[in-house]
Amino acid sequence: MRKLGIVALGAAAALTLAGCGTGGGGESADGGEITVWVVGTDTPDDARTYLKDTFEAENEGWTLTVEEKTWADVSDTYAAALQSNDSPDVVEVGNTQTASFADQGLFLPITDLRDDLGGDDFLPGLEESATYDGELYAVPYYAGGRIVFYSQQVLGDTPLPTTLDEYVAAGKALKTDTRSGIWAPGRDWYNALPYVWAHGGFIAEQDGDEWTAGFSSEGGIEGLTQLQDVYLTASIAAKDGDETDPQVPFCAGETAFLSAPAWVQWSITAPADAEAPGCPDTFGSDLGAFPLPGLEAGETAPIFAGGSNMAVATKSANPEQAKAALAIITSSEYQEIMAENGLTPGIISAAAALPDTEIAKAQATALENSKVTPTTPKWAEVEAAQIIQEALVKIAQGGDVATIAAELDAQIEEILNG
Repeated sequence: MRKLGIVALGAAAALTLAGCGTGGGGESADGGEITVWVVGTDTPDDARTYLKDTFEAENEGWTLTVEEKTWADVSDTYAAALQSNDSPDVVEVGNTQTASFADQGLFLPITDLRDDLGGDDFLPGLEESATYDGELYAVPYYAGGRIVFYSQQVLGDTPLPTTLDEYVAAGKALKTDTRSGIWAPGRDWYNALPYVWAHGGFIAEQDGDEWTAGFSSEGGIEGLTQLQDVYLTASIAAKDGDETDPQVPFCAGETAFLSAPAWVQWSITAPADAEAPGCPDTFGSDLGAFPLPGLEAGETAPIFAGGSNMAVATKSANPEQAKAALAIITSSEYQEIMAENGLTPGIISAAAALPDTEIAKAQATALENSKVTPTTPKWAEVEAAQIIQEALVKIAQGGDVATIAAELDAQIEEILNG
């Protein structure tokens, strides 16, 4: 397990600052202030305190301020703030947003620091999202991923599946006229991707300046064909439905296997008198979860990694001190605080500090084999066009998989290469 490497980075920062005198923010070699932006309330108070106290102890004369922003800020005001002369020094950003900010030149490349920051221990899906045009622009912060929920009351004597084929077969066997074996609404593209990835397919890959989409690749067709089998023979979810409020069919006893973000556990177990009640006394009373299995026993299927990254602002007046703060954020000590508070940490080894619950452990295991959408600023256009969802609805309705996949790939390539 990698321990805190701030002393070495702090020393390097001191030497650099001593050589360049006063920084753009007016700070001297004797000290100054840096600002770290976090988004929302997910970063626990004890993590914020640890970051501030450790940084200030290792960087004499310097202070660190943590400011809390919102996800609306990330979308609406981050770019302007990062381009200003009063830019923050370190910022949290969503993993699918990282490439866009990097493309705009708003984040410093930190590829040369990867090893010092524990790069071999990074969650692969988040690191992939933080890498743009061959350079690392951010470090993984924390992640969220989909796991498969079940209630033993519904599952009965059916054993937990150990392969993806067993999962689909069990889902088909458990389906009735009023219950899905696997809840699979047609527009839920996040849960569709693991089938494609598990079989070796891909969304889109870049070769030079050209993007090639891969839903119609051999593995893509195999995965989508298996997914169509789920739509048609294992699910009663609406063919044109989406993933909104997945706890509702679960609590109604209308599904055996529910693949959903780990936080859905709180919706399922919400008290009966809550504004949005769950089912803590029925199907939520024996809630279990496991990672979606892969093609071979002992493997997990690749899942989509949601989450956040941390980056150094290009216009930081104190980039060396910002990098020193980044070293604390990726340290085992800091990441274990995140894990102890139930967040899947950005470094794999810190997952050992997660609460000893089946759900927390299932999410951490699932995220060890995770992927993200293509790291290009144009990906936002693909999502906005909703062409993946529309293609999946056609597949769920029984359309020809190969034809639909080829049409989808052509649409994706037109956007990414346009």
